Amino acid sequence: MAPHEGFKNPIGHSKEAKNIQLHAFCRVSKSFKTQVSCNRPQQKMVTDITYISDGSKFYYLSVIQDLFNNEIVAWQLSERNDVELVLDTVERWTRKRDVAEAVLHSDQGFQYTSQAYNTRLEAFGVKGSHSRKATCLDNACIESFFSHLKTEKLYLKQCKSGTDIHQAVEDYIYFYNYQRFQTKLKKRAPIEYRCALAA
Repeated sequence: MAPHEGFKNPIGHSKEAKNIQLHAFCRVSKSFKTQVSCNRPQQKMVTDITYISDGSKFYYLSVIQDLFNNEIVAWQLSERNDVELVLDTVERWTRKRDVAEAVLHSDQGFQYTSQAYNTRLEAFGVKGSHSRKATCLDNACIESFFSHLKTEKLYLKQCKSGTDIHQAVEDYIYFYNYQRFQTKLKKRAPIEYRCALAA
């Protein structure tokens, strides 16, 4: 996830204070891969943020992905890398789906350890989960999506504005969900795979 600028920890910068903040609002997962089973949609989710440049400024893309079929279920693009960005992404997710009892996993970025974020998850019946430090494998799937998005779309299109980036992201997510087959999904696209199992 892109480094943030201008953020001041409201309870101080000491290691002890940061640990207090983290454990007050969220649960650190020892092993997300083994801790939560994944045999149906909306069960085991991951979320993260990446940054995208139009050549003059950065934009921040927040995504929620379903690990059952790798489907991108919600996304939000913003000029600011802040708590509001992840809250808006969660809102988009919850408007479209029944999210109660889902587990939503993230790293320990300041947005995901904030009181506002974890309180919002709790209100929707979502269980928040957070990687331990230096544990990147839990988010490998969503990092892979970001890599595909950039190499297969954004780097080729050479977006020159926020509008260009938004359209490119929207187009690629549609392609990724509906048309881009994956070996893990028996050479089906995410939504095709989900629909086939539901039939």
